[in-house]
Amino acid sequence: MPHPPHQPDHAAVLAEVRAVRRAGVVRLRGLVVPELLRIARERPGARGESTGPAVERLLRDAVTGIGGGTLQAAAEYTLGLAQGTRDWPPADRRRRAAEVYGVSVERFRKHHELMVLDQVTEQILVLAGPAPAAPPPDEGPAAAGRPGLAAAHRVVEPRVHGRIVPITLHVHSVDLLRDVDVVVSPSNTYFVLPAPYKASVAATLRRAGARTDATGGVVEDRIHDELRDWSARHGVPGRAALPGTVAVTSAGALADQGVRRIYHLAVAVPRPGTNDYDVQPADITRAVDRAFRQLAEESGRHDPPLTSICLPLLGAGRGGLPALESFGALWTAVEAELARGAEWDIHFVVRRHARADLLERLLATAGRRSDGIASAAPGGSV
Repeated sequence: MPHPPHQPDHAAVLAEVRAVRRAGVVRLRGLVVPELLRIARERPGARGESTGPAVERLLRDAVTGIGGGTLQAAAEYTLGLAQGTRDWPPADRRRRAAEVYGVSVERFRKHHELMVLDQVTEQILVLAGPAPAAPPPDEGPAAAGRPGLAAAHRVVEPRVHGRIVPITLHVHSVDLLRDVDVVVSPSNTYFVLPAPYKASVAATLRRAGARTDATGGVVEDRIHDELRDWSARHGVPGRAALPGTVAVTSAGALADQGVRRIYHLAVAVPRPGTNDYDVQPADITRAVDRAFRQLAEESGRHDPPLTSICLPLLGAGRGGLPALESFGALWTAVEAELARGAEWDIHFVVRRHARADLLERLLATAGRRSDGIASAAPGGSV
């Protein structure tokens, strides 16, 4: 029986990508990067390539897979893949990458660089993924050349604190959610929504929740207006709320898709005089915990009660947090809620399958860890 293909570990690959960042591609030949080398040599056309060229080609393809923009440019400078930078010292590459984002070197090192390297790692894992399964025989030879479509919804069942907890992963834009009672939306501490034409989760929800006429013109900017009214009622218009504050609005036109409430979580603290935000993992954990409290408080006031909640990776976009760190902050609050015996229907939403793969691995690991802690505790609980 053939052995199943080796599945690379995200943490191991990320550690090797960080090693490349420190050394630069000019020193790949002498660098010990077994996971990157194995993935590189298993790719089509890599037979016979030596370590340096094979790994460099893998890295370049992964960075190209990011899809352009500041993220790709910063990745190219960070790893020494930009033209003329392969022999630059790591400090010079980091400085140039920080300039791409218009932030200080120290802020880039603490926030943006982690995100950049995490995204490169995710693209490497995409390139290392198994080949699509062969089509069933009854589909005929014409179907053999069609690539398979990855599922847009996955159900993961980690064992958390002694019980199996089904968790749904949605792999699509947040505005395609259906029949989820509460959708969490990241917000800045001023509760000011981004323009509806932007691509963030908050902007997408604002756009999807608006009522439009036959030509697409906005008739009622429902979520924006309700959030403004919430700020006025709670005495925060024009000034910052405390990080972790939760504001509640209806879902506007998304009610037609079975979405009933939007919880706006203040996790992004604007930096004065810049377009940057500071997002602290502790604020994410605090905000998600308060979202669960809000859900418990108002669930029974609705008919039928509110029972499901969907969370994006808060702070993993403009906030600059790596997906790994964002999920860790989210999961701390989610796991605590589950440990109390809550029966909520938990959902996560991401746009890319690479991130869904990461969440699957993290959920499996988190489930094993929490179950082990529960078994060791007196009475099987904590």
